[in-house]
Amino acid sequence: MTDEKIIAELSRTDISSDERLSALKEVKKRIDSGAIRNEREGSFVNNHIHTCYSFSPYTPTSAVFYAWRAGLSTAGIMDHDSVGGIREFIEAGAIMEMPVTCGFECRVNVKGTALDGRRINNPDQISCAYVAMHGIPHGSIAKAETVLSHVREKRNLRNRKMCANITDITKPFGITLDFDSDVYPISMAREGGSITERHVLFALTHKIISRYPERHQALDFIEKIIGGGIAPKTRDKLLSAPENFYSYDVLGVLKSSLVARFYIDADEECINIADFTRLADELGAISAYAYLGDVGESPTGDKKAQKFEDDYLPVLFSTLKELGFRAVTYMPSRNTKEQLATVIEYCRDNGFFEISGEDINSPRQSFICPSLELPEYSHLRVATYALIGHEISASRDLSLSMFSPETEKQIPELSDRIKQYAAVGGIK
Repeated sequence: MTDEKIIAELSRTDISSDERLSALKEVKKRIDSGAIRNEREGSFVNNHIHTCYSFSPYTPTSAVFYAWRAGLSTAGIMDHDSVGGIREFIEAGAIMEMPVTCGFECRVNVKGTALDGRRINNPDQISCAYVAMHGIPHGSIAKAETVLSHVREKRNLRNRKMCANITDITKPFGITLDFDSDVYPISMAREGGSITERHVLFALTHKIISRYPERHQALDFIEKIIGGGIAPKTRDKLLSAPENFYSYDVLGVLKSSLVARFYIDADEECINIADFTRLADELGAISAYAYLGDVGESPTGDKKAQKFEDDYLPVLFSTLKELGFRAVTYMPSRNTKEQLATVIEYCRDNGFFEISGEDINSPRQSFICPSLELPEYSHLRVATYALIGHEISASRDLSLSMFSPETEKQIPELSDRIKQYAAVGGIK
C-alpha cells in the first residue's frame, strides 16, 4: 500500500478504531524509516483538537498523526459532550510516541451566579457558557461518560426540533432535513459521539451540494434560504475553494448566517456551572473557562462580529474564582495581543492555570498557532507539559492531581506546581 493510501486509512470512520490504529502502526514504521516526514520540526502545542466524536474531519487516530505532521510536540483531544474518542487518542499518542492530553467541552447554565442574564462566550444564547474539562485521569473516563451520555440524550431531543425548524425554512425551496436519516448517520453517535449544530448544518450542506453541484447555483440557493447576499469576498472564497475545503466553507457560511433562525436554547442538556466544577474535582480533572473575548473578524469565518465578556471581566473572574474554576483556556489566534495581555493579568491575579489550544474542526485550520513562538506566550508551552504531568500523575492516583487538596497543601504556589508537573510531563 502506498504512503498516501495508508495515511488515508487513518481518517476512515467506516472501519474500527483498532483498524485505524493498526494503520497508524504501519505509518509509524514508515516514519521511522524516513519514508514519511513531518512538515516542520517545532515545539508547538495544542490542547483543543476536536475529532469526529464531536465535529471534525479527523478521527482520533488521524488527529494525532496530522498534529505530528504539522509540527506539534503534543496534542490534546477536546470533543463536545463526548469522551468517546479518548481511548483511541491515547493509543494513537502512544504509537506516535507523542504525549497527549484528554478532555471534553460542554455548555453550562449560569443560573444563580452574577453571570446570569449576560452574553458570555456563547454567540447563540445568553446565560450559557462554554467550559472545558482538561487532563481527565484515565480511570475517570467512564464516570465522565455516564454524565455526558445523559447530556447527549437531551441534546438530541433539541437536535430533532432544530431539524424541523430548518425544514420549515428550506421546504418551500424543495429541501427537507431529517434527523434520523440525514444527520445521525454522519456522526459517531453510535459509538458515544455527540451530535452538534455543525452536524445539523453539515447535513444541510450535503443536501445543497448534492442538489446543486455547480457552485454558483449552490451559493444562489444559500442566499435564498439565509435571506440575504453572501459577501463578495466570501463568495469568491467558496467558488475557488479546494474540493476538500468546499463543504466546510459552506458550513461556515450557514453557521454564521442561519443559526439564529433555527436555534433552540440549550437549556435541558446544560448542567449548572457549579455542578460542572464539582464534577471536575470529583474526577480529578481541571475545570477551565473558555475565554472568547469580543469578536471583530472571525478567523474561522463562522462567527459574526459580536461583543462577549470584555466589558465585565472583573465580574467574570471573581465569579469563576468563587465557583472553584482551576484554569482559563484561550486561543491566541482568536484575540488581539491587548485582549490576551488583560486576560493573562486577570489569570495571574486570581491564581488561574492558563491553558492554550486552537479550536480544530475544519481542514482549513492549522494545528499550530505561530503566536506561541512569541515570548509573551512561552509560558503556555510549559503549562501544557504541566497538564501532561497532571494527567500522568492523576491517572495513577487522584490525590496526585495538580489541584488535589493534598497537592495544594504540599505545593501551595501555583507557579511551583506548574514547574514540578511540567517536569513530570517531560518538558525539554
